Amino acid sequence: MEDFNHHDPTDELLVIRCQLGSRDAWETLVRRWHPRLFRFVLKMLADEQVAEDVLQNVWLRVVRCLIQVEHPERFSAWLFSLTRKAVLDRLRAKYRHDVQVELGELPDWNENEQRVVVLEEVDAALSGLQTADREAVVLYYLEGLSVNEIAEICAVPPGTIRSRLHRARQIMRKTLDP
Repeated sequence: MEDFNHHDPTDELLVIRCQLGSRDAWETLVRRWHPRLFRFVLKMLADEQVAEDVLQNVWLRVVRCLIQVEHPERFSAWLFSLTRKAVLDRLRAKYRHDVQVELGELPDWNENEQRVVVLEEVDAALSGLQTADREAVVLYYLEGLSVNEIAEICAVPPGTIRSRLHRARQIMRKTLDP
């Protein structure tokens, strides 16, 4: 068994170890990335069960394709690109079959009602955005990615991401401050 306790290995090192067959590296990679990917998928699809299903398929694809990753230092962009493609495939399937996906349940915060109301309003405003704009907002504000990282993931110029963020902020501002 490998010892990862002396320091947190980088994603790059974990990917290389996974490519060499390390189960411990794989478990560490999944443990590190699953929460972030789940937040992204959930915000894009607004349904916990669908998000889990999509994410399970993403991890299966990662298992099959990780050996082919030629630039382990760009793992996060590769992983978000795979996840993004899975989300877009799911959205296309939803629209093609005219399935209505309801807004996911907000967690029980056990805090004051005002915070829950604000979160519901933000969630509703977020779900009202076009898919590309919502994706930019989630990756930028919730996942903390840079404009350049998002541009790489979405395969568009950084200026397009800045425009999407600007448009999304305007729409959400109007929705939240009528």
